[in-house]
Order: sequence, then C-alpha cells, then structure tokens
Amino acid sequence: MRPQSPPCELLARQDADYRGWLWVAPPRDGWLESGRGAVWSADLTVCEAWRQAGRPAYATLELPAVEVPGAVLFWPKSHALGAWWLESLSAALPRGTPIQIIGENQGGIKRVPKVLASMGHGCRKLDSARRCTLFATESGGAAQDSEAAWETFSAGDLTLATHPGVFGHGKLDDGTRLLLETLQGSPLASGSRDPLQVLDIGCGDGILAAWLARQGHEVTASDVSAFAVEATRRTLAANGLEGAVMQSDVFSRIDGMFGAIVSNPPFHQERAIDYGPAERLIREAPAHLAPGGTLTLVANAFLPYPDWLQAAFGGFETLADDRRYRVFRAVKARR
Repeated sequence: MRPQSPPCELLARQDADYRGWLWVAPPRDGWLESGRGAVWSADLTVCEAWRQAGRPAYATLELPAVEVPGAVLFWPKSHALGAWWLESLSAALPRGTPIQIIGENQGGIKRVPKVLASMGHGCRKLDSARRCTLFATESGGAAQDSEAAWETFSAGDLTLATHPGVFGHGKLDDGTRLLLETLQGSPLASGSRDPLQVLDIGCGDGILAAWLARQGHEVTASDVSAFAVEATRRTLAANGLEGAVMQSDVFSRIDGMFGAIVSNPPFHQERAIDYGPAERLIREAPAHLAPGGTLTLVANAFLPYPDWLQAAFGGFETLADDRRYRVFRAVKARR
C-alpha cells in the first residue's frame, strides 16, 4: 500500500528498517496501519484502526513497558504537545533508543532542533521532501514529571484542568462561551427544567460537563482524545462534581438513552478540516435520544450543520447567532 500523507511518503523512502518500531501520534494512514510495529496515540480512532489491522495500540497517556528498536514521533501542531511526547518517549525508552521526528514544515517541525537542545538532546537532519522534514535523536532515559504539563484556569466560577493537546488549552473557546450563555437562558428539554441524563460529546477540558453537573443533571462525558478524557475527570474532581467520563469516537462506546446531548463538535484533524465526526454526531443522535430528547450544539456559522440537522431530525431551531457562531437545537419527535 502506498503512503497516504506527505510525512509517510517521506518515511517510505528511507533506508531504515522500521520493523517493530513504535509509531507515536501518527495520522490515519493505511501504509502505516498495514506495516509492522505498534502505535502510541491519544486518539482513539487511530488506535482502533491499528487494532483492527491486528497491530498493538496504546491509547493511554503512559506508555507501558515495551521493547522497541526505535520510535517515530509525528510532530503535532501544538509545540507544547510535541515537547510532551518527546519527554515522555525519552523517559519511557531505554537510554540511547533511536527516536525520529517527522512533520510538515508548515506545522513547525523546523523548531524541533531547538526543542531538543532545550532538553539536552542532540539532533541531526535525516531528510526533507514533500514539504516535510525528518530529524533524528535518541532517548536520554531521564525521569519525567507526569504532572508538569497539567495546568488549571478559571472560567466563571469553575476550575478547569488543561493539558497541551486539549481543545482550547488554557482558555474558554468563544463558541463554547456562546453555548454556555445560551444554555443558561434555555432549558435543555422544552417546557421542563427537571434534571436529565445528559451526554456531552467532545468534552474537551470538561467545562460543559461540569456546568451541566452543577445544574443537577446526570452527566456522561466523552471525547476521542485521552488528554481530554483525563482533563474532564480532573475538572469534575476540582469542582467537587460527579459524572461518567469515557473515551469514545462519537457514539462508538456510548450505551443507553439520554434526555439531552450537548456538544461543541470538532471539525479539524490537526490542520485539515474533517466534518466526519460532527456529521456522525448529528445523524446518529436520534438513536441515542429518548422521545422528546434534544441535541444542542454550537458551530462556526459557515459549517453545513443545518442540512444534517434537517435530514436527521426533520427540523431544528437556531437559539443564538453572533455571526461567528450559531447554537442549534433539534428535538427527537415523540411517537
């Protein structure tokens, strides 16, 4: 199978024997998934694809004890997250284990030598092509402070936990702010303010889950990212609130029926636009809502959500519109 992404095209032309290597935070790419070795990723969709191909996949934030001849890190758009992956790899792998770092030039890969120098690691450039660059270093075997990258910040009267790689990282997203303002002035279920079983999909740092739990709702929160799942757990704990939190690719691991679903769904995968998760959220939501249950979500004004809402629910209403973002609500018909 041919590589499907520029970084993998660059890797495919290397002389290195990558059999048995650990692939860290890679994109979805059939060339990788059909090869050999294991993956370590916070993205459940990546890990599930590797498992379906019969490959080992680690979706946890701590790498279990593994013996590998080397590791390849795909540099993310967040430099702080890239540094976290590097530090984690260096701490988890035996000293001297080869580590390669690959990324697109527009994604900031050229800053990697400075990042490595700040960690006391050497660095050499191996190759460049397809507007990508490949660097090489090796693990240092130093211990890592697993709590160092975790931070907290305040949003209203809530304390939120955050980590590089979590949506919004350290600030309240404007779309989420509009959604919260709208929820404060509109009950989740039409004509009722009674507590509901509520599902927060794409929970991020947990602000929606925490706010909903504080209103007395029974909250289930999910996200495809292991970083977001842990952030939401920490946010709930920091505010003395309870809720179930799980890693799920939209509804892939969600059981039960809900009185309401609330979401600020993602539409980016790194720098690429990806409408897939949001479309699945809207189209599959009725199957997870009780009769009369509601889907409330916020979206950038240019996104094609109205068509999907109309097709899935037969109608919807716009609760708020500040020209940048819109808050939509659709109701599952009562039989």
